[in-house]
Amino acid sequence: MSEATIIDGKAFALKVREGVAKKVAKLKADHGITPGLAVVLVGEDPASQVYVRSKGKSTVEAGMESFEFRMPDTASHEEVLAKVEELNADPRVHGILVQLPLPKQVNEEAIINAILPAKDVDGFHVINTGRLSTGQDAMVPCTPLGCQMMLREHLGAEGMKGAEAVIVGRSNIVGKPMAQLLLQDHCTVTIAHSRTADLPGVVRRADIVVAAVGRPEMVRGDWIKPGATVIDVGINRIEKEDGKTRLVGDVCFDEAVKVAGAITPVPGGVGPMTIACLLVNTVTAACRQHGVAEPEA
Repeated sequence: MSEATIIDGKAFALKVREGVAKKVAKLKADHGITPGLAVVLVGEDPASQVYVRSKGKSTVEAGMESFEFRMPDTASHEEVLAKVEELNADPRVHGILVQLPLPKQVNEEAIINAILPAKDVDGFHVINTGRLSTGQDAMVPCTPLGCQMMLREHLGAEGMKGAEAVIVGRSNIVGKPMAQLLLQDHCTVTIAHSRTADLPGVVRRADIVVAAVGRPEMVRGDWIKPGATVIDVGINRIEKEDGKTRLVGDVCFDEAVKVAGAITPVPGGVGPMTIACLLVNTVTAACRQHGVAEPEA
């Protein structure tokens, strides 16, 4: 059997970002609206700093306004809350993202739920999660939205209809919203996790596998149904024999690529789509707040 098709998230994300830039230009020309994204970073976490820099650069490249607020890791819960409330009230800001994780003195859940649901471009607010689960218009978390877009692009609407989908991982950020999105596309959905009885057997039934469990190379090649589409959300840093590190996903790529019909690599798969979908969400939020239809790219 030939090796799987590699789903190039980097190339697809570039296409999505180009589409966003066209929509932003049209919003400016037709309605005088410039979508604005505000990112709040609390503390000095190196990974978070890289993400925030990348988000700011991508926002500006798409023609949007980028607002960045850095707070020390000693910032109190009240100070972070005050910043969120200030951004809620700022009409130039259509999307607010508070970079996680937050220092222990700041209540993460309370901060997320203090963001106006209409400006919650991360899609983590309890109102947005409730809307998504009941099929109403919601801000959708960026990573599962990116996974859905890649699956639609690769399989098409008909290819997803009736497909058996297994999600490995039940987080609020990926697993649960991913299930709602796959249900919208008429898949039959199972959420599996580390305590699922006969996890390999459950995954083996799937036409679509979304691995989002946060354990390096946990999903083995012999877990994959021949020809299945595999979306690997995991980003894990592991040590090599020479003492250096490398990034791997939650799927053992070298094994799965020999069995699957299509697979996303790590890096270069789901990761680039997350930032692209943050831009998509900011445009969506701006349009909804101004009561205008989202322009076609």
